[in-house]
Amino acid sequence: MGSLADERFRILFLDSSHRLITDEEMQRGTISQISLYPRTIFRRALEVNSAAIILVHNHPSGDPSPSAEDIDVTRRLDQIGRSLGIEVLDHIIVTAAYAHHLISRDPTATREAAAPFTLRSPDSQQNSEDEDLALANARAMMRRRLLRQQLLGAPELFGDPAWEMLVDLFIHECERKPISVTSLCVTPSIPMSSAIRLCQKLCDANLIRRKPDLYDGRRVFVELNPDVSHRLRAYFLAGSD
Repeated sequence: MGSLADERFRILFLDSSHRLITDEEMQRGTISQISLYPRTIFRRALEVNSAAIILVHNHPSGDPSPSAEDIDVTRRLDQIGRSLGIEVLDHIIVTAAYAHHLISRDPTATREAAAPFTLRSPDSQQNSEDEDLALANARAMMRRRLLRQQLLGAPELFGDPAWEMLVDLFIHECERKPISVTSLCVTPSIPMSSAIRLCQKLCDANLIRRKPDLYDGRRVFVELNPDVSHRLRAYFLAGSD
């Protein structure tokens, strides 16, 4: 695929265990045109009962670096996937000699150890129910923001990127899923370079903190500081915005 003369866009549809269901070519042409067809992509994902997808496209120029359009398309599809419960695991850009992972998530890093059997006290049961409610409210808020962007457009006018980052981190924490700095910066409705700077500002304000990936020294995860997580939990227990 990396040696082809024209640009092609493929999707790997995966089940809940991240096993391949089908690999399909969705489009030929420039990646910027993909933004016109998210409905086609996710309708197909629902048809094959896919729980996750991997986006793959080639750069005939031989340069695997992502373009602004690549990042924008990834952000849009990731946001829509979240609202539908379909995870965008990665977006891989390939050339004849190289491959670039736009969203790189190490499966070994997200694998949870088997939980031991424990008896729960009434308090711990209540805490679990509270966390489920807070997570549901946070997800509902993100879905409404996505719907607002789809209905009105101009996300740069209606976006709240710092808040979107914090909510995305809270959702990942409740789901027990790590998230890298790169993946977090796909969330807000601003350019990637601005999102990276904003992420650093949140770190400087002690709202979030970085954590090295034990499986890949090139990658850094990011998480909420505990007191911020506690406050967000209380916020979303009260409602969903």
